[in-house]
Amino acid sequence: MARAHELLHAGLVRLRRRCRSHRTSPVSTLVPSPHPYGRAFGLVAVVLLGAWLGLLVVGAVRTPVGPVDTNMALRPSLSGGTKINVSPLGALELDSHTAPIRLDVDIDRLDPVRSQALVQHPERLAGLQEEIGRDVTDGTRDLALRSCVAVVFGATALGLAVYRRPRRALTAGGLALVLLAASGVSAWATWNPKSVLEPRFSGLLSSAPSVVGNARSIVTEFDVYQKELARLVTNVTKLYEATSTLPVYQPDPGTMRVLHVSDIHLNPASWHIIGSLVEQYDIDVIIDSGDTMDHGTAAENTFLDPIPDLGAPYVWVRGNHDSLVTQSYLQRLRNVHVLDEGRAVTVGGLRVAGTGDPQFTPDRSTVPAGDPAERMAGIRLASALRDQRAAGTPVDIAVAHNPVAAREADGEVPLVLAGHVHRRDTEILPLGTRLKIEGSTGGGGLRAVEREEPEKVRASVLYLDRDTRSLQAWDEITLGGLGLTTAEVSRHLAKAPPPQGPGAPGTPPPTGLPSPGP
Repeated sequence: MARAHELLHAGLVRLRRRCRSHRTSPVSTLVPSPHPYGRAFGLVAVVLLGAWLGLLVVGAVRTPVGPVDTNMALRPSLSGGTKINVSPLGALELDSHTAPIRLDVDIDRLDPVRSQALVQHPERLAGLQEEIGRDVTDGTRDLALRSCVAVVFGATALGLAVYRRPRRALTAGGLALVLLAASGVSAWATWNPKSVLEPRFSGLLSSAPSVVGNARSIVTEFDVYQKELARLVTNVTKLYEATSTLPVYQPDPGTMRVLHVSDIHLNPASWHIIGSLVEQYDIDVIIDSGDTMDHGTAAENTFLDPIPDLGAPYVWVRGNHDSLVTQSYLQRLRNVHVLDEGRAVTVGGLRVAGTGDPQFTPDRSTVPAGDPAERMAGIRLASALRDQRAAGTPVDIAVAHNPVAAREADGEVPLVLAGHVHRRDTEILPLGTRLKIEGSTGGGGLRAVEREEPEKVRASVLYLDRDTRSLQAWDEITLGGLGLTTAEVSRHLAKAPPPQGPGAPGTPPPTGLPSPGP
């Protein structure tokens, strides 16, 4: 019995020593420790969630910017950028930077005291942009400091609640601060000060392109982000003062405006949309790249009657859903210019040439000729363009319905327009010609109701220099399907293409001709 007692005592002593050496209890040795990757993943989750909660709860800064009160905040984002909410008019989105954080600016209200002071003292408007620039700088500085405190507080508090260890919680707070700093460095490294030149509008702001000025002003004046953000807020102030109606776009006298529409497909709402755009943007010329009809029958011709009253000359080429009957009817309408087989006209100061689609697909008695027929039509168009240049009347814009035909005009004209594919695209062709393809201005027409989600209504406003006829910029207008419940305007600047045309510097000579001498 004594021997058994000694053995038991010795075993307990060894067990106590083992527990002391591992600084734990005998029971805890039976529980497996967490995997290192699991601990790291959990810590990252705590840091991200805590930082987001901190920014959400205490990360916003309320600051006056000129005559308006704003809320600035940083929010997690996959693509970064800046979003400016102008309640209740809509929002603008700018591709200002690439980082996992987005800058949100909410313009809440127009301060009555500060706005009244501007009305009573108009001389203050001269220094308003500088004042707004200072306000934006101060607000951004305050936002950076508050955001640092917010992410550290949020990650530390959540870490303390999860781990119940101050050291682990402080580690989470420090990592959150490092993450925010890295995001700030990424935003600074990718900061695009000219992102204000190409904003995306939504809501009622899509009807007010004057918020960012006209194309000529954009090209020559918009070079500093902070200064133009001040201009933006100033113009938003004018929008609030308008109350009942938005200001009409004031075009630059040196800019020509062309409205490009296509593939209307018998949608009567299109005429109202086009008429509104003509009035809003003070359009000089409307160019329709075809498929205005759906079956091309004579019974559909009365659908075309509103065209003479749209408020601008109408240039049209035949699409594969438009018949020769359609074309003949349009030729008799006032203010309509029908182009076919390379015919050129001068309208509103622009020289435009085009060709109709060689195919008429609603006619089931004929076999579609396909792309070879389109290429031949494009080759004939290119030949006509060369003849125009040789005659001393070079063409500014060429038009064809099918992009396959339009591509054959590469090198013969600066800009060629097309449609047909019901999607929007733009590209610089190998010889320097810019090809712009428009979506369906009729939202796909009657066939739009066959889809679960109606096709969107698309049109574009092209801004051309009145002297050189070169494309400066364009606005892409997109309306949300048949219900027209959403509206968006996206502005793009035209980067100068390489020289085009035979004999232009840097352009290879045509096939079969000797290379020019020195």
